[in-house]
Order: sequence, then structure tokens, then C-alpha cells
Amino acid sequence: QVQLVESGGGLVQAGGSLRLSCAASGRILRINAMGWYRQAPQGKQRELVARISSGGSTNYADSVKGRFTISRDNAKNTVYLQMNSLKPEDTADYYCNAQGYYSNNGYGFDSWGQGTQVTVSS
Repeated sequence: QVQLVESGGGLVQAGGSLRLSCAASGRILRINAMGWYRQAPQGKQRELVARISSGGSTNYADSVKGRFTISRDNAKNTVYLQMNSLKPEDTADYYCNAQGYYSNNGYGFDSWGQGTQVTVSS
């Protein structure tokens, strides 16, 4: 099993910043892509925020480009999301995702964290 533990969410005023962290642990041979997704209130669909490959290639949702930055520390199996210039529409539960291979059997995994809440007040 692979566990993902997120931290760093909270309440912030519009224009403020937050930094999310997600640490992966467990039977990990290798992590390929790591990413952040979010799901806004009122049953909206979960959407990609940003992803980063093991080599550092990134892609972002258009709505966060220029404001959010994803990074990772491969030695620590940790991914970060620096969120600047936050807007009320960024309010959502943010989920960490990691895809890779188990160390015990070489099978692939696609794991999710429990989510961390981000609330941006106007």
C-alpha cells in the first residue's frame, strides 16, 4: 500500500497564499507522476490543478497558470503546490495523487490522499 498525507490547507483572504504539501509513504519502488486535483463545493467534478513528472515536466489547469507552482522532492516522495494570488473560486478540497510502482511486486499504483480544504474569502 501507498499512503498520501496532505497538509497546508486552510482559510485565507483573496490575494493571499498557501502552500500545500503531500508526502507519500509505503511500499514504493518508484513514483512517476504526482499531482494535485480539486473538487469545489456543491458536487462539482474533481478537476486537475497541476501535475509533475518524475523528470520535472509540469502541466497546469488554465485557471491557475501564473499563480500556482507545483514542485516535488523525489528523495522525500513529496509534492508541493505553492498557491499565490488566491481567488474565491479556488475554494475547494484539494487532493494529492501519485502514480508509480510498488516495491514488493512491481505492480503499478494510483493512490489518492484524503484531501485538504482550501477556503478563500473575498
